[in-house]
Amino acid sequence: MRRFCVCGLILIVSAPWVLAQKKRVAVLDFDFATVQSSVAAIFGSNQDVGKGIADMMVTKLVTDGTYSVIERKALDKILNEQNFSNSDRADASSAAKIGKILGVDAIIIGSITQFGRDDKNISAAGSGFGRYAGRYGLGGVGKHDAKAVVGISARMVDTNTGEILAAVTGHGESKRSGTSLLGGGGGWGGGGGGGLDMGSSNFGNTILGEAVNSAVNDTGAKLEDQSGRLPTRVVHVDGLVADATNGTLIMNVGSSTGLKVGDQLQVERVGRVIKDPSTGKVLRKVETKLGTVTITQVDSTSSVGTYNGSDAPKVGDAVHSIQ
Repeated sequence: MRRFCVCGLILIVSAPWVLAQKKRVAVLDFDFATVQSSVAAIFGSNQDVGKGIADMMVTKLVTDGTYSVIERKALDKILNEQNFSNSDRADASSAAKIGKILGVDAIIIGSITQFGRDDKNISAAGSGFGRYAGRYGLGGVGKHDAKAVVGISARMVDTNTGEILAAVTGHGESKRSGTSLLGGGGGWGGGGGGGLDMGSSNFGNTILGEAVNSAVNDTGAKLEDQSGRLPTRVVHVDGLVADATNGTLIMNVGSSTGLKVGDQLQVERVGRVIKDPSTGKVLRKVETKLGTVTITQVDSTSSVGTYNGSDAPKVGDAVHSIQ
């Protein structure tokens, strides 16, 4: 079947190709420098609670479904390739650059402002926390009331402009009698050895884990409430087949255009090209629809997909977003 399509700007304006409806975000590890001394005092060694809270935030946003959230592996790959330092990742302009490479609408960055016991003598940085560690025996059971408090600050950054679209804070706390911050965790063995799994049920059942969950849920809900601040972005994909082998296509378009795994593109072959006889400007192209390709892998500049159609595609065939 043949059809006419208008090329260039006229095509984009008159018949926009819309790829995705949900606004896409990525969550960077939260900065925890402010509470690092408290973290070390609680667990007996430094633990990356910023990564743990970021992972929990991803789970929260994915479960609620307001945003389409990029997977952790894709984010880590870009960060390693671009060699962004931890300090760069906390900066709004650097976060916007990362987001543009990933093809997301916004990047969520933030910091942990409070983590541990709620005590008037303890600042957000956790100064003076060590004496309480020895007194109460973190991870053990003491004869006292323990109250865990966690505070989170998060910002949502527009990847196109670097503008901070929303800034929210989240708070969580939990209190029990006759236990400590890490007590009552159903077999909690302490966090001093190895990496801390903040998503585990053992940690989640401690009063500190309960406070973390509460703070993440509070912050996540407020970020979801701000989804309307993200500008609606219509994603247009126009590319070419670079390789076609045994039903697998490699194309010269990737995540920088907004393309992601699971998207489908139209595969077409250009036939006649109709030009203005006076100016030589291309007016229309007559294209034959061949089939569709479903994206299975994607990086910033290329993608791989599985082809489905009656006619075999070849190098140079066009791929477009499905109208």
